[in-house]
Amino acid sequence: MSRHVGSFPLPPYLKNKLLAGGFSTAEDFEDVKPVELSKELKIAPEEALEILRVVVGDQKDATSPSSDDDGMKTALDMLQEEREQGSIVTFCAALDDILGGGVPLTKITEFCGAPGVGKTQMGMQLSVDVQIPAVFGGLGGEAVYIDTEGSFMVHRLEDMAKAAVEHCRHIATVENNRDQLEAMGDFTVENVLSRVHVYRVHDWVELVALINILPEFLQQHPKVQLLVMDSIAFPFRHDFEDLSLRTRLLNGLAQSCIRLADSHKAAIVLVNQMTTKMGHAGDGHAHLVPALGESWGHASTIRVLLFWEAGHRYARLYKSPTREEATVPYQVTVAGIRDAFVPNSTHNVIPDTSKEGGASPDGHNERKRPRVS
Repeated sequence: MSRHVGSFPLPPYLKNKLLAGGFSTAEDFEDVKPVELSKELKIAPEEALEILRVVVGDQKDATSPSSDDDGMKTALDMLQEEREQGSIVTFCAALDDILGGGVPLTKITEFCGAPGVGKTQMGMQLSVDVQIPAVFGGLGGEAVYIDTEGSFMVHRLEDMAKAAVEHCRHIATVENNRDQLEAMGDFTVENVLSRVHVYRVHDWVELVALINILPEFLQQHPKVQLLVMDSIAFPFRHDFEDLSLRTRLLNGLAQSCIRLADSHKAAIVLVNQMTTKMGHAGDGHAHLVPALGESWGHASTIRVLLFWEAGHRYARLYKSPTREEATVPYQVTVAGIRDAFVPNSTHNVIPDTSKEGGASPDGHNERKRPRVS
């Protein structure tokens, strides 16, 4: 028997509107979108989102199997999972090294940078690389790409897919590896493009609504191991007068991303813009910082700053719970993200990983998954 609307923890005036609109049981909300509910009941979009979150969320919780240990894990279990989890290479060996093998699964990684530095290129490159077959050291997964700015370029993705497929084909041919040659039958440009699921959202309402329905989509597409949001800042930087509402929505998005990363063993990649911040004491100095404020900086597990210096692109690992801060050069080529060497630059030096928490005494990083070079 379906649960009655009156039994949900909603304000009385919303319950009255729901009953007046013909929504009497939880079954009536099946396939209802937040925008549709907002228009039909003449309520604010955030109220519609809250109704669906309470009703649909409670129904899912009631039907999901309970766990005897209430989700408890030992520290040893967590360490073992951490060591076994995969990562997504960027095709820039220096960047992969400072990240500990690539962009990790089950974590939120944020790439911040000024326009034109290669943030979108990085997101598209990862959408291709997550699909590299396991016999080449990849994950053989799929990707969801959320485009909030209209900057996704399918022809550019095709260029990167062609380069990745050709690269793997070359490795398989040279090594004459039977398993690799067989895997190339499925790792084609057409298949790569068909496994990047693109959503175009136009405002924060559509973005929040999409994040709320993504768990169902991911259940239907279990091979998805990467979610790219390009960008997180754009829907919240324009025509947003209620800053407290913006903060609540961003906090909710962050929590949703954390749940998605953990429950679906996926990597969450957030692209963020930069904004100007004035110096202290009114000294007139200004510098660029990631958008959305200091509180948003706690949302990501890993934060990478992409910037220009003397005409070259650099990536700085600014925040990581396990890796030391480091800066390396990279370049954007026709084939995608690649290594770059800048003469006389101190940023070419890659930090010694032998002292990091998953590395063996001889300097070999046991947590690092074999990468495609």
